Amino acid sequence: MNTRCDSHVFVVFGGTGDLMGRKLLPALAHLKRNRLSETPVHVVGVARDRERTERSFREWAAAAVGAAGFDVDSEWCGRCVHYQTIGGRSSEDFAALGERIERIESENDLPGNRLLYLALPPSGFEPTIEGLGSAGLNRGRGWSRIVLEKPFGRDLESAVRLNRTVHDWFDEDQVYRIDHYLGKETVQNLLVFRFANPLFESVWSRDRIRSVEIVVSEQLGVGSRAGYYDRSGALRDMVQNHLIQLLCLTAMEVPATFEADSIRDEKVKVLRSIPPIRDTDVVFGRYTAGTVQGEPVPGYLEEEGVPADSRTDTFVALRLEIANWRWQGVPFHLRTGKRLRKRLTRITVRFQRPPVSLFRPYTQCRLSSNELVITLQPDEGFDLHFEVKSPGQSIDMRTEELRFRYAEAFGPLPDAYETLLMDAIDGDQTLFVREDESEAAWKLFDPLLNREDLRIHPYPAGSWGPREAGPFDGEKPSDKSSRAEYAG
Repeated sequence: MNTRCDSHVFVVFGGTGDLMGRKLLPALAHLKRNRLSETPVHVVGVARDRERTERSFREWAAAAVGAAGFDVDSEWCGRCVHYQTIGGRSSEDFAALGERIERIESENDLPGNRLLYLALPPSGFEPTIEGLGSAGLNRGRGWSRIVLEKPFGRDLESAVRLNRTVHDWFDEDQVYRIDHYLGKETVQNLLVFRFANPLFESVWSRDRIRSVEIVVSEQLGVGSRAGYYDRSGALRDMVQNHLIQLLCLTAMEVPATFEADSIRDEKVKVLRSIPPIRDTDVVFGRYTAGTVQGEPVPGYLEEEGVPADSRTDTFVALRLEIANWRWQGVPFHLRTGKRLRKRLTRITVRFQRPPVSLFRPYTQCRLSSNELVITLQPDEGFDLHFEVKSPGQSIDMRTEELRFRYAEAFGPLPDAYETLLMDAIDGDQTLFVREDESEAAWKLFDPLLNREDLRIHPYPAGSWGPREAGPFDGEKPSDKSSRAEYAG
């Protein structure tokens, strides 16, 4: 990976939004204090608010950094953080933005490098990209790169159209489609875990693995995102991007080199090897009123901003297969939902049982599958579950585990946005989604999105989802969960 740190102007569209205040500004402040301490970086927040002043924006930025628990660098906030209104996104607004960026670069002797970050709703992508291109902000004296937040389109047709718009003005090597899950240290470590440890890679196939389960569960409801979420649902919001990325990293072949295109080539091959997903292999759900962590919470239809006649799913469980030599016949189970019992992101690899049990005559013996549990959040780490004999003359077995935790070995992990912003600054696209990868994922799920007879099953908030999705144990892997079939 590249290690250079180029001075640049970091331009954020949606510069007064939740993502900017909660994630981007704290990540930048932390990078500025550590890895970018000697690198001039100027931040321009761009928003439609004509009443906001540069001073009030700087005060807001400092408060956001402080609220995230970081020391506020008042000199940096006061000298290197700027605000520019873009009003109605007219050509004059973009021209004025270009002039402002050039003035900042000239006054601070910057080389003309620009990182353009679209922290916008999907409807704002195309007009903003057109405006950037028409104002010449897609090219500069140095490099110009554009970062696009998910969701990248809302179906295959819109994703293809958006890619065309992007490529009208930007080359693919300028484009960084961001999925913050790929910035998590534990997700990146999947590549190291698999390809640096022959012990695991040698058994990473249909010959030794009987099933793989990928779970991303959330305790939170829709909160203040009802307007966006009700147009998306769990399949668009989580499965098409986060879960499918975890699937690709889990199932991909060994890349030719540890470089961006080699890794992304193998991820695309996984997506193209997945046969059409059958309707009978998918269960949709929606949470009703219930209790989460001892507190009563409303159902989805009672959430503020959700239409009473909404047909939006808040839970998806599905089963798919990968039709290639490594994985043929191995089921991959994906499950995600809101208002579930606990916050959890986990990959469970269940290995084959012994073909013959030598211990069958011992009636108290119960043989379970070996399981590798990769916990991505919270309590990040690995657990390898295996069978041992209990002390005594009788042959009694129980499942024990070898355990590793990142916090114990390394201390606190860096935030995903810090990693991804640093890679975008360095020009490293390894952890970003390529054009064909995005479209291949949409192609896979488009038939499910277009179902007119969609049946949504209720589940109480604080549970693990609708009973139609099958049993699930989120507290500890068990033989009960290893036999779970979601549908069909």
